[in-house]
Amino acid sequence: MKLSYSWLKEYLACDLNPQQIAEAMTSIGIEVDSVSEEEEIPGGLAGVVVAEVKECEAHPNSDHLHITKVDDGSGELLTVVCGAPNVAAGQRVLFARVGSVLPGDFKIKKSKIRGVESLGMICAEDELGIGNDHSGIKVLPADAPVGTSAKEYLHLKSDAVIEYEITANRVDAASHIGVARDLYAYLKLNDIPCSFSYPDVSAFEEGEGEAIPVDVVDVDGAPEYQGITIRNVKVGPSPEWLQKKLFSIGLHPINNVVDISNFVLFELGQPLHTFDADKIAGGKVIVRRAGENEKIVTLDGVERTLHANDMVIANAEGPMCIAGVFGGIDSGVTENTVNVFLESAYFDPGSIRKTSKTHGLQTDASFRYERGADPGIIPFAARRAALLIQELAGGTVVGKVQVSYPEPIRKKVIDLDYDRIEKFIGKKIGHDVIENILGWLAYDFIEKYTDANGAPSGAKVAAPSYMIDVYRECDVVEEILRIYSYNNIELPHSMKMSVGTTPVPDPEAVRNYISNFLAANGFAETMNNSLTKSAYYAGLATLPEERCVRIVNPLSADLNVMRQTLILNGLEVISYNLNRQVNSLKTFEYGSVYQRLPETDGKTLASYEEHQCFAMFISGTTAKSWRNGGQKGSYFELKGYLELLLKRYGVDIYSLEAQAAPSDIFAEGIVYSLPGTHEQLATIGTVLPALARRFDIRQPVFAAEICWQTLLKLAARVKVKFQEMPKFPEVRRDLALLIDESVSYADLSRAAHKAVKKILKQVSLFDVYRGDKIPEGKKQYAMNFIFQDPDKTLTDQEIEKAVDRLLATFQNSFGAVLR
Repeated sequence: MKLSYSWLKEYLACDLNPQQIAEAMTSIGIEVDSVSEEEEIPGGLAGVVVAEVKECEAHPNSDHLHITKVDDGSGELLTVVCGAPNVAAGQRVLFARVGSVLPGDFKIKKSKIRGVESLGMICAEDELGIGNDHSGIKVLPADAPVGTSAKEYLHLKSDAVIEYEITANRVDAASHIGVARDLYAYLKLNDIPCSFSYPDVSAFEEGEGEAIPVDVVDVDGAPEYQGITIRNVKVGPSPEWLQKKLFSIGLHPINNVVDISNFVLFELGQPLHTFDADKIAGGKVIVRRAGENEKIVTLDGVERTLHANDMVIANAEGPMCIAGVFGGIDSGVTENTVNVFLESAYFDPGSIRKTSKTHGLQTDASFRYERGADPGIIPFAARRAALLIQELAGGTVVGKVQVSYPEPIRKKVIDLDYDRIEKFIGKKIGHDVIENILGWLAYDFIEKYTDANGAPSGAKVAAPSYMIDVYRECDVVEEILRIYSYNNIELPHSMKMSVGTTPVPDPEAVRNYISNFLAANGFAETMNNSLTKSAYYAGLATLPEERCVRIVNPLSADLNVMRQTLILNGLEVISYNLNRQVNSLKTFEYGSVYQRLPETDGKTLASYEEHQCFAMFISGTTAKSWRNGGQKGSYFELKGYLELLLKRYGVDIYSLEAQAAPSDIFAEGIVYSLPGTHEQLATIGTVLPALARRFDIRQPVFAAEICWQTLLKLAARVKVKFQEMPKFPEVRRDLALLIDESVSYADLSRAAHKAVKKILKQVSLFDVYRGDKIPEGKKQYAMNFIFQDPDKTLTDQEIEKAVDRLLATFQNSFGAVLR
């Protein structure tokens, strides 16, 4: 955002130089990026001088060109080919010498035109950036001194331009008046001589006759709307002073009426819009919501399809502009406009932001409206613009100002306790200082409070309408501190603070460990938006669409609910990569998921739940190498990583309760829960092909989702103990058992550890067989058992006794048969 130093000083009279102004702005919370000295016209028209046309004759090889001899004060006549119809001998003109660079980065070179060498260019107004006229060259008075630089002759000045940034809540500083107002308070506090004033609009008067009426259909979308009708205006180029102001902040003049609306925008911060009054069909301005799929062609020539929540300014035939965002091409002011309707309004910020984002239109007007314009400045801005139009374009105000303001936006009333404010600040700055700062910032004192001694102790104040984010006493403290300056709050000699203890386990450390573990094993971390589309949950019984947390005003149908699981986001990532020929994928994500939960009666949906999850995905085949032909990702590969992670935090996956994973998400898989509870720890499986195809995925996807809070709970139980390496050897035994299909490895493992507690170190399954010579309903498990005693070497008799005990347990508990 740009601020002209000379323009600023029209409202803030002070002796500070541009650098001091910039330092003061930064001190009060308006961050300055740079201060630069800029010419009124870029380049300052270096190389352009006043010259005299000594000779002028028709070009022999053209019906419109002329060959001239030009005296530029250098002592020799220069041959210049000119195509302007008004060029003539004896004229004083502005001449660009060879090597000059005109606005638009147009460099003047020696050239040959229709066989005649041309050594420069006689310029028109628009070529020099001093006007819009291109009908002919700029002819100067006969007494213009030849050889004088254009910069000197035209009295072009340089101006300091301050580039700055504002935060989202400081739209009040997006204008010269807004910055001047804050600086005034700062300078007054620091006893620097200054004065601050608004432009004078007291000369504005309503006219006679009938003004164009206004009908605000949607008051919620346009709480305040004012319109002024001005007839018999003359549209043309803006005067030099107005053009220079717009040039100084990077804007290009268009015509006097449009330039005035832009000038007031950057002067006061209030967006305005001007309509050609003769193009308002039906003779009435209608402020309403657009019809669904209603069309409008905007100023950039693009036909746009509107939505039912878009605010429009319309006439009897249809929309004239997208309210607060962009004008329409058929209703704007042109050189043929005679009558003007001037709009000054306050539009609902949420509505403007949604429209701006939906249509991808970011304009100076929408920037201010969506952050919250000042409802109190609207009548002032309308009158300021109307007076300028009368001054610069003629015309007469017709009828009364059309006003729609059924429910005035009230100022926020706040009770202040000065002692409490000083405690917030951390320094006794003085009650009189607090009142002075608030007065300079235009707070209204409704009532002042005093203590028992009659000294000021507090007040009831009304915050100025331009302060959109001031609601509470702490907000007022922030404004006081801005002006007082944080740099003036000394650090105390001692500071008291509470030191929080680090939780055990530290969630951040656990998360980093898991992320590092997965990254070290070839997984890539992904990050997805928590907002997603409700259509993903259509038809999912375990994650029904009605359990989604819905967004009240979604930006689009693709971002209208909060996600219930990380798995669908992961499928989006896999699809995105597959479409770009990345076929081998191992990814993981950490993030929050959200759900609406049923009430205790199981019917009413009301409460909400948010918790974090870790998700892992494997899909595709690893790259081929000279050692192997590429390995396909599998369920068991992913399960191996899950086992290692859980083992790191003392969780044996086979000690958990297991049940089938939901069939609407997984073709096959397992849900692991804590024993004796319904608290889920992890879900792992092969994603249902039908679900994958909804994301245009045609290859197997293996996914796992870990409940973060449950994992942390388990991690908290882990007590790491260090002990010596075993001094005595371990003994291995294998058993082949014929068992029922219903018996799981986890059942056998638990029973084994229960039967042989001290010396059974490890149980593992290394083969599963079904088929020839195995009865139907049966399967064969080949299991390995490792025995070790920490205190002695085990004898054969002890080993055989332990194996017999295992066999007896398996036979009695599961009907196992040794093969």
